[in-house]
Amino acid sequence: MGYFDFTKENEYLICIDSDGCAMDTMDIKHISCFGPEWIKTFGLEKYESEALEYWNKINLYSATRGINRFKGLAMGLLEMERRGVLVEGLDSFVNWTNKAKELSNPALMAECQKVRSSCMELALLWSIRVNRAISELPKLDKPFPNVKLAMEEMVREADLVAVSSANGQAVEEEWTKHGLKGYTKALLCQEAGSKSFCISELLKKGYDAHKVCMVGDAPGDRDAAFDNQVCFYPIVVGKEGESWRRLKEEAFPRLLSGEFDQAYQEELLADFNKVLGIN
Repeated sequence: MGYFDFTKENEYLICIDSDGCAMDTMDIKHISCFGPEWIKTFGLEKYESEALEYWNKINLYSATRGINRFKGLAMGLLEMERRGVLVEGLDSFVNWTNKAKELSNPALMAECQKVRSSCMELALLWSIRVNRAISELPKLDKPFPNVKLAMEEMVREADLVAVSSANGQAVEEEWTKHGLKGYTKALLCQEAGSKSFCISELLKKGYDAHKVCMVGDAPGDRDAAFDNQVCFYPIVVGKEGESWRRLKEEAFPRLLSGEFDQAYQEELLADFNKVLGIN
């Protein structure tokens, strides 16, 4: 069965990001897994403090929050190169992150079999180690407050689909464990393609773009929505529970009534932009 093989049942479609949006897992994964494994795999122990600070800025506390893991890795390695740390084959890895249609472990493994690049091989090793480290984390994952309540309300009149750049196995386990998967038509993760691509494929099922909303916590979620001319509802960092309550009580009803207009979109973006330092 393909990623997009489900039957459209409602006129409305809600796409929902996972890490940092529906699930309170983003900070611990980056602080305990992504960053430390980057240091170990690429031998950055000498620069550990500044490298980890930059990693968390890229992935958690700036306009690139929520970026695909391999794009974030490319940014981190380019920054370390500017500081004098050279990695053989970095250019080919960066080129792959800019041009590949799919940024995932299987896609990178396929590329490694075609291109000789120490950086690409280390990137794959790093990603595998990250997945293992995440699987070994204490099971502290949980949805943000009001997530289930909002999904329970929205599924009555909309099709719900997870659209995430996270590892598919982790999303499957977390959404199943916490009873979120049952509200959804599909879990579309990094293996299914970019968020923008996933939304474009979903629109082919016949949804009117004005009746589709992407719910996310990062600028990449906003861009994926706007690439496809659909609405974007931001989950604001530090205000996640409040954001989900507002989605349920205000934004979703406005979507149903046709009042999710440009003025309302700009209102929603103001706080989102302020928190992430976006001008």
